[in-house]
Amino acid sequence: MTDTTVSDQDFADILGATRQFVRTMVMPRELEIANGNCVPDDIRNETKKMGLFGYAIPQEWGGLGLNIAQDVELAMELGYTTLALRSMFGTNNGIAGQVLVGFGTDRQKERWLEGIASGDVVASFALTEPGAGSNPAGLRTKAIRDGSGNDADWVISGRKQYITNAPTADLFIAFARTRPADADGPGIAVFLVPADADGVEVGTKDAKMGQEGAWTADVTFDDVRVGHDALVGGAEDIGYRAAMTSLARGRIHIAALSVGTAQRALDEAVAYAATATQGGTPIGSFQLVQAMLADMQTGVMAGRALVRDAARLWLAGEDRRIAPSTAKLFCTEMVGKVADLAVQVHGGAGYMRDVPVERIYRDVRLLRLYEGTSEIQRLIIGGGLVKAAQRRAQ
Repeated sequence: MTDTTVSDQDFADILGATRQFVRTMVMPRELEIANGNCVPDDIRNETKKMGLFGYAIPQEWGGLGLNIAQDVELAMELGYTTLALRSMFGTNNGIAGQVLVGFGTDRQKERWLEGIASGDVVASFALTEPGAGSNPAGLRTKAIRDGSGNDADWVISGRKQYITNAPTADLFIAFARTRPADADGPGIAVFLVPADADGVEVGTKDAKMGQEGAWTADVTFDDVRVGHDALVGGAEDIGYRAAMTSLARGRIHIAALSVGTAQRALDEAVAYAATATQGGTPIGSFQLVQAMLADMQTGVMAGRALVRDAARLWLAGEDRRIAPSTAKLFCTEMVGKVADLAVQVHGGAGYMRDVPVERIYRDVRLLRLYEGTSEIQRLIIGGGLVKAAQRRAQ
């Protein structure tokens, strides 16, 4: 059997190439990306050549095959620049692609995964909708079987909201309710819906606080007809489990991304403190400024250790619920505090639109919201701890 694990040396090469790409090709063009609300085609094409659209897709389907421990190291490099870069291929590797990797049939994988890994197919995770954000149990989009038997078509109707990469998507990983929740399960299925299917309508790009170049939009499914083979895993009740598993894995990735962005904010603040002067004295000589830098450094180091530990626990199969939520909660809250302090260190300059810490301050606010808000993470962590204690007491 062929060994498909990525060796330490090969991964070091991938990481080094990604770091060089981020720092020499992307960082100098951050203002261009922000002002144009678009990642330029040459950058997009280079990410495809590097295999970044499929870095977490198994090698048998054309991806690089990085595991979650390697994923977080890569994410910390990608977080060092505009988050629009990572967003461009994040759903292919993460919450959308992993649904197919973990739950798709062999035929579904054969149909889609190679295109997703190469970047020729952009996969979009269509879960969130008005009234059902962090809790998929509130889903109202419906899928109705048209006919009898397992080979009957499905008809999907509903509206999704804030869907990442919707304007460029070729495939929607769409979640829909097939029946009310009952004793047999939550009644949520997941379907593979081509973006060009009749009845699929993508709205205008959302105007957001930050993350310019990372496109989101509403998606409406108006009696969209798909074949029986569009049902992921060939079973109706896979949907909820697929969503929860994919989101949990994605939370570790978002935590790592937060660490990378926090490191960038810290580096910008340190560089500014070392050179900017007040009354002829570098502001980094002032103890109150040093205290802010110390708090930032502490948060970054703690976050880095936490995401690495969460990835280790996931890889070992020891904790795939509480640890991902803990990492996402701490790291996304941490990067918000670090970004705020970075602006404070810069003073008035930090409020100017062409200064990196101003963009970072706006960009990171979203990290505490998507793939489960901080409030949802607290419920998962607290509830999980109590349930584990109750099981031990029985």
